Amino acid sequence: MSLLPAIIRETGKKGTIDAAVIWLHGLGADGSDFLPVIPELGLPDDLAIRFIFPNAPSIPVTINQGFRMPAWYDIREMAIDRKVDEQQLRQSAAEVHKFVDAQIAEGVAAERIILAGFSQGGAVVLEAGLSCEHKLGGVLSLSSYFPTVDSVIPSDQNRALPVRVCHGSADPVVPESLGRKAVADLERLGYTVEYSHYPMQHAVCPQEINDISQWLQSRLG
Repeated sequence: MSLLPAIIRETGKKGTIDAAVIWLHGLGADGSDFLPVIPELGLPDDLAIRFIFPNAPSIPVTINQGFRMPAWYDIREMAIDRKVDEQQLRQSAAEVHKFVDAQIAEGVAAERIILAGFSQGGAVVLEAGLSCEHKLGGVLSLSSYFPTVDSVIPSDQNRALPVRVCHGSADPVVPESLGRKAVADLERLGYTVEYSHYPMQHAVCPQEINDISQWLQSRLG
């Protein structure tokens, strides 16, 4: 099984890694984008987590005049409902499933695997988390949206998947309305969603990082 290139960091001092966070970056970024967040999470030493930051392949992106850049899928229009290439998005979700399988093969229980993603990455992990055939520990979607809500096929194993959604109230790239719509769509599908918004643009902020830390600890502690 071949995996996308990824950056891996491990936390904790107890030795054996028993949890994993697979974290996807946004459009035009790479796996190093969220490395600085790890120490800012302030996780306790007894929480041994493997953070995996995959790199998206470079593909032509329509909204950027067809220039190639790291992307999980093509965005065809910047309209409010964002027309995207759903087939490419699902292919990226399948790549995430490969990382899940790899962590299970290394001894990490599926219920101790969290999927996280920012912007494009958040859209992919919502698809990947809901459709995964292994019962996961949760999904974290940051400054993102849910373009495959009408086509996703939730697995029976993840009908009760915990979902955390965070968004900036002044986001000019992915308006907060899309984040709130994702929450409403997830709730309509029967999921319980924790939602927070912050006075920021298309980014992360200290309060959000603190909230993410608390959520990770509640799921993996």
